[in-house]
Amino acid sequence: MPLYIKDPEVDKLTAELIRLTKTSKVDAVKAALRHEIANRKNKLPVRERLAKTLAMAKEAGPMVHLDHKQLTDEMWGED
Repeated sequence: MPLYIKDPEVDKLTAELIRLTKTSKVDAVKAALRHEIANRKNKLPVRERLAKTLAMAKEAGPMVHLDHKQLTDEMWGED
């Protein structure tokens, strides 16, 4: 659905951002929205930001204890 905003302050802010970034109206609004979304995501608690990773780790179960040196040596074809 298209975005139609009839608000003089939004027009003024958009025009200022266009001047500062030297971009089109679409690009200025897109950049502002991306910036705000990223800003909000960064303010989420770490646990919430990492929820997907934590769920994957829980699903994978405990880590298998490996001899990482031996595994690396085998990968490189070394004894």
